[in-house]
Amino acid sequence: MAENSASMYGEGTPCWADAQLPDVEAGKRFYGELFGWTFDGEDAPGASVWARLDGEPVASLAPKTDGRMPTVWTVYFATPDARALTARITDAGGRLISGPFAVADLGAAALVTDPEGAVFGLWQSDGHRGFGRRREPGAFVWTELYTPDPAAANTFYGDLFHEALFGSGAEPDFGRALITDVFPAEMPAHFLVHFRVGDLDAALATVRRLGGRVQVPPFDASYGRVAVVTDNQGASFALLTR
Repeated sequence: MAENSASMYGEGTPCWADAQLPDVEAGKRFYGELFGWTFDGEDAPGASVWARLDGEPVASLAPKTDGRMPTVWTVYFATPDARALTARITDAGGRLISGPFAVADLGAAALVTDPEGAVFGLWQSDGHRGFGRRREPGAFVWTELYTPDPAAANTFYGDLFHEALFGSGAEPDFGRALITDVFPAEMPAHFLVHFRVGDLDAALATVRRLGGRVQVPPFDASYGRVAVVTDNQGASFALLTR
């Protein structure tokens, strides 16, 4: 399903995802083959690139500027006012990591954590609305927060993003789960970005062939059949089929 490019995402809707990678060129090869993505910026090795599916933006791959940074996928939630939302987040026990800062003439971004330490992004659009496609094979379809305290997370995010999660007609692509449902108890709270695939077994075989690994084999969740994988540089994400 293609999104209407004129519409904007409401506050609290997952609207973008990026991967911070040691080697963007290797990332382009991995995700290009896995999801059929093409990339802008082919002539600028090592620069951030937009991934596209059938010409529409679906994610970005960025070079890590510091080797100590994690190799990770980050989900961004839409907001009309990143500064006001970061203030609400810190008032509620979260933490500001960076921003809000302007991203060219596209919008403003911030990185924050919730009270349990799970990192997520905020995106205030000013020219780049976010996903041009979602919920279809090769595109973002879901994000799951794995946390030691789902009840507290429901309260925190319910207060922040009430309309997106619980409002009339809401179709949230955002769930909360106890860490030990899937991961070891010592795993820190984190968001897991899910991309939809048509054939989960075939996608897992491709991940392995490209040098990635299966972190959690397929399991049934309320929102589809899921497997957790890492790419060939160690960034974790999930594959989902419905």
